[in-house]
Amino acid sequence: MMKPIPIPLAKIYVPQKFKGTLEPAKVETLAEDIVQNGLQMPIQVRADKDRYVLVAGLHRLEAFRFLGETTIPTLVVAARKF
Repeated sequence: MMKPIPIPLAKIYVPQKFKGTLEPAKVETLAEDIVQNGLQMPIQVRADKDRYVLVAGLHRLEAFRFLGETTIPTLVVAARKF
């Protein structure tokens, strides 16, 4: 099983396809849950040169930003480019 690694939020690129799907209310609710229970499922990214590209977990990523965190537990996966 893969072990999550902390990755700086500043190194994670969010593709355009995700940008219209963000629900701010969901981010705030998720942030509250993360404070109370911790992050239950790491986000998924793929490596791309000197950055990482988000594959799954937009709301979790934005909840960490909302909370003022600088890193997030992440699984680096092999995923094809879209």
